[in-house]
Amino acid sequence: MIVVMKSGTPVIEIERLSQEILRWNIIPEKCVGVHKTVIGLVGDTTALNPQEIQKLSPFIEQVMRVNKPFKRAALEFRNGEPSEVLVSTPNEIVAFGQNYPIVSVAGPCSVEDEEMIVETARRVKAAGAKFLRGGAYKPRTSPYAFQGHGESALNLLAKAREVTGLGIVTEVMDTADLQKVASVADIIQIGARNMQNFSLLKQVGAINKPVLLKRGMSATIEDWLMAAEYILAADNPNVILCERGIRTFDRQYVRNTLDLSAIPVLRSLTHLPIMVDPSHGTGRSEYVSAMTKAAIAAGADSLMIEVHPNPSLALSDGAQSLTPNQYDELMQEISPIAQIFGRWSKKFPIPTAYCALPMQQMAQKV
Repeated sequence: MIVVMKSGTPVIEIERLSQEILRWNIIPEKCVGVHKTVIGLVGDTTALNPQEIQKLSPFIEQVMRVNKPFKRAALEFRNGEPSEVLVSTPNEIVAFGQNYPIVSVAGPCSVEDEEMIVETARRVKAAGAKFLRGGAYKPRTSPYAFQGHGESALNLLAKAREVTGLGIVTEVMDTADLQKVASVADIIQIGARNMQNFSLLKQVGAINKPVLLKRGMSATIEDWLMAAEYILAADNPNVILCERGIRTFDRQYVRNTLDLSAIPVLRSLTHLPIMVDPSHGTGRSEYVSAMTKAAIAAGADSLMIEVHPNPSLALSDGAQSLTPNQYDELMQEISPIAQIFGRWSKKFPIPTAYCALPMQQMAQKV
């Protein structure tokens, strides 16, 4: 259930109303939008009468029930306004969201050695990337395949961050490694195979780090949003959804089926930012450019592109990786497309209001 306050409602009235709601053993969560404030009522609201709540304050514009199983992730929870995720990197604060420029995340599947990861970071930054992606811990189908270098790779990612100023996106697979990963990552990635690892989702939700949640290989959109709900319900509002292809019929010509129809569907269901990973979505480097452009046209907020200095020698996922030169060319090609949709700018203002953390934590974040 949500309570939509009228534009210009005094802060003291919102606080008074929140205290009233607390008496019912219901948690009020404030979402401060551009024009209005929405109070989400979290808990068992089945016995609450919307008409009785309406009488609590003359500043209440509307009281609505959220009928979807995913409550905090639902678009209604923010009264139809998209949310944004702010991420602090060494050089700037980057905003992921529908009203901001497209954010490019690039790098290799796996961190292999210092020279490789630092040089790749330099190249993707020069091309326009804001974040370096690289796996320290790699979930693989075969137990005999390369599993990543683990903690030593995290140290190399930290080095690349220090040298280039890029933010770091890397995956956590196990709750035992969460603190180590969180100490290096600016965004913690939950991979497709762990999308429904609910214990891990709860732990990730309990820390103050943005989370990139990849869609499971056979997950429905509702499965995916319910997984996001686990993170949101643990009081972490900073979730980015990543479409990375689903497993369908044809495995001969593509690795997965990149479901770009998920983007408009998600827009109708959730306020969360959306990323697209055309590298995993196709599994073939020759298709990455076309799917990247299509993702922009479909409305993606961010792109994740695999880049490796020598894909033929990559320890994992070389077939879907672009070379730095190819990534350079792709970024130049997509610039005019992004401009058409108003999603390309090197400079943009930091948003002043968003549905996120309490003010003290928000100040620390910014």
